[in-house]
Amino acid sequence: MKNPLLLAIFLVGAIALRDTQSWEEERLTFTDKRLEVVYPVIQGFKSLITLDPFKVTQTWIGSDICSYRGFHCDNPPDNKTAVTVASIDFNGFQLFAPSIEGFIDQLPDLALFHVNSNNFGGTVPSKIVNLKYLYELDISNNRFTGQFPTAVVGMPGLTFLDIRFNSFSGSIPPQIFGQNLDVLFLNDNTFTASLPEIPGDSHILFLTLADNKFNGPLPRSIIKSMTTLTEVLFLNNDFTGCIPSEIGLLMGASVIDIGGNKLTGPLPLSLMCLKKVEHLNFARNLLFGAIPEAVCMLLRDNLVNLSLSDNYFTHVGPWCKILVERGVLDVRNNCIPFFPGQRSIEECTEFFVKPKYYCPHAWFHSFLPCGYSHISSSSSSAFMPMVAPSP
Repeated sequence: MKNPLLLAIFLVGAIALRDTQSWEEERLTFTDKRLEVVYPVIQGFKSLITLDPFKVTQTWIGSDICSYRGFHCDNPPDNKTAVTVASIDFNGFQLFAPSIEGFIDQLPDLALFHVNSNNFGGTVPSKIVNLKYLYELDISNNRFTGQFPTAVVGMPGLTFLDIRFNSFSGSIPPQIFGQNLDVLFLNDNTFTASLPEIPGDSHILFLTLADNKFNGPLPRSIIKSMTTLTEVLFLNNDFTGCIPSEIGLLMGASVIDIGGNKLTGPLPLSLMCLKKVEHLNFARNLLFGAIPEAVCMLLRDNLVNLSLSDNYFTHVGPWCKILVERGVLDVRNNCIPFFPGQRSIEECTEFFVKPKYYCPHAWFHSFLPCGYSHISSSSSSAFMPMVAPSP
């Protein structure tokens, strides 16, 4: 700007505008001191947002924070007469910001933080451990990176943790499985380590580990400690070894999906203990042997789907054939003689001539944690999964 007069006018105008904005902020009247404290925190986060397709942040103006879109106020537990920001619900807003640090961790009375389906990045700030009222944290379907947010391990009040569809990597701290969580959703990240063995019991009801890169065996301690689970989703990982017989302890589960892994060996007889299960999926593994008749017989009334396709099973008995005819049991692409839709003889031969991984403590596959009294030890042998001979 070459004209000195115009430059002077511009500077005077800019200073006047800044002073006007400062004066307007100073004269804002808040209904509670706690709202006044978080006002600059919210405005600071607003300044980081570079994409707002639904013009959400246009409502973040003035002292009535409780009317801001996505913000919800309530009385904090420590003062029933006070008013504070108690929950954040940005689900589906598609906001873009490089980080949530300095925002979530500076809202001291926050109880719920739901930001599903946005474009928030960076890492989860460690200072969230200081949010003493936070019990639901949903940051799914964003662009978060780094290791598992270990700060949540020190939050005993947390009951709901959803970090699905991000780019978290590395291992999972074993302590998280022992926390007082009802829901733990970790699927669709890039976790790569094996699952840890854990001490004690777990209270988790819904657990999803699907679509990661977890490897190694399924830890017996995790399955044994999670008898309260109603949904078990371990599909599309790189788990190896045999299916532990402790799976029969998941007697409250209605859905168990461990498809798309590298599990091998026979199906454990303990599956017959899963009286409430409706959907069982072991498809796309390296399982072989006979499909246990006891499983088909005792679960036939409740099962909606039992998928064993894309394995190397070699025998189906009368009860299991009934489930095939009903469309409940899927045995396509196995090695069952005289059954339609099976692998070629060459493909089955190639699999069975290779050295097999035989499950350690194979006798334990006949262990029944539910203790069917009407099946004697002699009769139960008829239901035992058998190692199939080479075709």
